[in-house]
Amino acid sequence: MDGTWMFMRGAMKAPTTPRSLRKGTVRRVFAFSRPHRAKLVVFLLLTVISAVLAVSTPLLAGRVVDAIVGGREAWLVVWLALAIAGVAIMDAGLGLAERWQSARIGEGLIYDLRRAVFEHVQRMPVAFFTRTRTGALVSRLNNDVMGAQRAFTSTLSGLVTNVIQLALSLGVMMTLSWQVTGLALLLLPVFVLPARRMGRRMADLQREAATLNASMTTQMTERFSAPGATLVKLFGRPRVEADEFGARAGRVRDIGVRTAMLTRWFMTSLTLVSALAQALVYGLGGYLALRGELAPGTVVALALLLTRLYTPLTALANVRVDVMTAMVSFERVFEVLDLPPMIKERPGAGSVPPGGVSVEFDDVRFGYPAASQVSLASLEEVAVLDQRGGQEVLHGITFRAEPGQMVALVGPSGAGKSTIATLIPRLYDVDSGAVRLSNIDVRDLTFDSLRDTVGVVTQDGHLFHDTIRANLAYAAPDADDEQIWDALRRARLADLVASLPDGLDTVVGERGYRLSGGERQRLTIARLLLAQPRVVILDEATAHLDSESEVAVQEALTDALAGRTAIVIAHRLSTVRAADQILVIEDGRIVESGTHDTLLAAGGRYADLYTTQFAKSPAAA
Repeated sequence: MDGTWMFMRGAMKAPTTPRSLRKGTVRRVFAFSRPHRAKLVVFLLLTVISAVLAVSTPLLAGRVVDAIVGGREAWLVVWLALAIAGVAIMDAGLGLAERWQSARIGEGLIYDLRRAVFEHVQRMPVAFFTRTRTGALVSRLNNDVMGAQRAFTSTLSGLVTNVIQLALSLGVMMTLSWQVTGLALLLLPVFVLPARRMGRRMADLQREAATLNASMTTQMTERFSAPGATLVKLFGRPRVEADEFGARAGRVRDIGVRTAMLTRWFMTSLTLVSALAQALVYGLGGYLALRGELAPGTVVALALLLTRLYTPLTALANVRVDVMTAMVSFERVFEVLDLPPMIKERPGAGSVPPGGVSVEFDDVRFGYPAASQVSLASLEEVAVLDQRGGQEVLHGITFRAEPGQMVALVGPSGAGKSTIATLIPRLYDVDSGAVRLSNIDVRDLTFDSLRDTVGVVTQDGHLFHDTIRANLAYAAPDADDEQIWDALRRARLADLVASLPDGLDTVVGERGYRLSGGERQRLTIARLLLAQPRVVILDEATAHLDSESEVAVQEALTDALAGRTAIVIAHRLSTVRAADQILVIEDGRIVESGTHDTLLAAGGRYADLYTTQFAKSPAAA
C-alpha cells in the first residue's frame, strides 16, 4: 500500500503542478548533483537489487507449494524455505543500506542547497531585504530545499524501483499465465480511478488547510513580536485576535478530521479492491489448476505477484506529478540563486591604507534600483513587481571630510541624508561619480577592508536574540573579556552590565527589547568601539531617546568619535554644532555648507531650521 499512498499524494499535488519547466532546469539539477554522483550510482544499484529480490520471493513461495503438493523430498522444501529466509534477510540488509545511502545523498544535497542559498542571499544588496518577505525567503531554505531533496531520494528511487519491479512482475506473470495477467490488468482501472478522484478531493482540502495555516503563521509572527504584542494590548483587541485565530484553527481541525476519514475510506476501498482482485486470481487460477493447465504453486505465485504489479503501476501512473513537483522545488531554489548580487568585489581589490582616513564624494548621482533588479514577485508575494525605481535621488553630491574631521548632514526627512551614508560602506553603488576613502574608490576596495574601516550606528541599532557578549563580539570575534569590558566602560554601560545576574551572558531578547532604548543604543556604540573603525557614521543615533538617555549616549559618542573621521546625520542641531563642516541636504542636493556659526550668520536654510528648533527654547540655544 506504500505505492498506493504515494500515488494518492501525487494526485493531491497534481492540480497545482505546472505543466512545464524553465529551459535548462534539468541540466542544472544534474550539474548540482555531480558531487554526489558516486553515491547516486551505489544507491541506484541497491535499488535495482532490492526490486529483483521483491519479485523472487513469490516465485520461491510457488515452488514451495508445488513441492508440497507434488510430495517432493523434505530437504527441497527446507532449502526453499531457507532461500526465502535468505532473500528476506538480504532484502532487510539492502533496505538499511539503501536508506543509509539515501540519507547521505538527501542530507548532503540539503546541505549544499541551503549553504548555496544562504551564502548567495548574504551577498544580496540591502534593497533585496527591504522588499522581500522574510517568511517567503525562509520557505526557500526549508520547504523548497526539502522538495528538491526528494527528487534524489524518494522520487528517483521510487521511479527506478517501480519500473524494474513492474517490468519483472509483468514479464514473470505473462510467462506463468497470460489469462490471469490479462484479468489483473483489466481490473487496474478499478484500482487507479478511485485514487485519482480521491486525490482531487483531498487536494482541495489540503490547499484550504495550507492557506489557513499560512494565515495563522503570519498572525502569530506579527502578533508574537514585541511591537505587535504591544499594539494588540494598546488597542485592547486580544479577544478579537484570539477569536480570529480560533476560527482558522477550528477550520483546520475540521479539515484534519475530514481528511483522516477520507484517507481511511480510500485505503479501505483499495484494500477491498485488491482483495477482490486476488480472489479473482485465485478463482481463475484455481480453475485452470484443476483443469491441469496451471500448477498450484503457480497460482500462489501469481497471487503474490499481483501486489508487485498493482503497487508500481499505481505509483508510476502519477510519476510525472512527483517528478515535476521535485523539479519545481529546484526551480524555485535556482530562482533565488539566479538573482545577481548588485554589489561585487572587483578582482584585485585593495585595502584602505593605514592611518587617518578621508571621506570624499565626487559628483555622486544615485537612484535606488528597481524591484526587477533586486527582487522576485514570488518573494514579495505579489503578482507583478513594482515597476517604480531607478529615479535619481542624489544629484551631484560633492564634499570631502579630512581625516579626523566631523561632517554633519542635516535637513528635512527624505532629503537623502541616510542615502548618502549608505554609499560609504558600499551598501549600494553610485550610478555615477565616486565615493572615496583615502582617495581610493570604494569599488576598488575589498569588502573586508571596508568592514574594518567603516562603522555605523543607526537610530534603531539591531541586536540579535543572544547574549551581550555575543552581540558585542559580532564586531570583533577575537576580542577577549578585558576588551569587551573596556568598550562597555567607554560606552557608559559597564555598571549596568556588571549589575545583571548573568553579566555578559545576559540574553538581550529579540532585537534587544529587554533593554531600554538608551541601553540598546549604548550597546551598539560599545560594539562599534570594539570594532575600532577609522570612519564612524552616526545615523540619528539619539533621535528616539529622552534627555537623560541622550546625555549618556552623547558621552559615549564622544569616545567613539575621538580621533576618527565622522559622518553624523542629525535632526537635533544641538548635537552637531561642533562639527567641522555642516551640509544642509534638500531634495538630494547640498544647498548649504559651512560651520555652525557661518551658516547662522548667512541666514539661510540652516538658520531657518535652527530658529524653528530653538525659538521656543532660548535656553537650549
